Amino acid sequence: MDLQRKEKFLQLWKKYFGGTELPIVFYYGENDGSAIEVSKTKGHRCLIGDLAKVRKGESLCFNTESIGCFGGKRYLGFSTYISENFNYFLSCGIPGELAGERYIRTPELVQKLMENMPVLKKQGQKILFKRWDKLCELDNPEVVIFFATPDVLSGLFTLANFDQSEPNSTFSPFGAGCATIVLYPYLEIGKERPRAVIGMFDASARPYVQANILTFALPFSKFQAMIDYMEESFLITPSWDKIKNRIAKTV
Repeated sequence: MDLQRKEKFLQLWKKYFGGTELPIVFYYGENDGSAIEVSKTKGHRCLIGDLAKVRKGESLCFNTESIGCFGGKRYLGFSTYISENFNYFLSCGIPGELAGERYIRTPELVQKLMENMPVLKKQGQKILFKRWDKLCELDNPEVVIFFATPDVLSGLFTLANFDQSEPNSTFSPFGAGCATIVLYPYLEIGKERPRAVIGMFDASARPYVQANILTFALPFSKFQAMIDYMEESFLITPSWDKIKNRIAKTV
């Protein structure tokens, strides 16, 4: 990690976004001891709930045994397992046997959805999450994740399109909360035109974030470019000053 770039963003973030919540990052690799190894999970545990600690400054390292949700294991690349009757679980359920979440109308549509969903394979590896200000020289961020209010999100969304001639530099795929902050932005890495992902619309994950929060996640390479043109963008205009002043009142 380039520590000069780290400090540059901290200064610009405070200047243009009023010191609101810093982003977190993740990458796959070995833990150098700077992150807490999350213990083997007992029962169900949502990754988004665990990341609340990272948002507060605690660096965490997960492996396949410390992810407490089958969906989380899958979307973080630690498993390809799909539980029995998952297509009923995500849709209408099975009367008397299984409650359905009713996110998709029919089991058949769920089946097609899962067949078309990309698979990430990272079995045997670890994934580290750190808040931006906790990064050190040995860290190698791959994806940056913002937990953002609408005003902050508007700035990030607009900045992501600053160097684009097409209007869809950001997309919002249907998926679990963890899929929208890990799987989908990770799959954008290395693309000629990497996109950012707006997420956290998953009703099962939303209880683990504040009511006015969505996520904005993007490959680190795209984020670095965004840092470099912040001070030639709309952020220096009176239009953004109005939003910046409103953001400052909420910090």
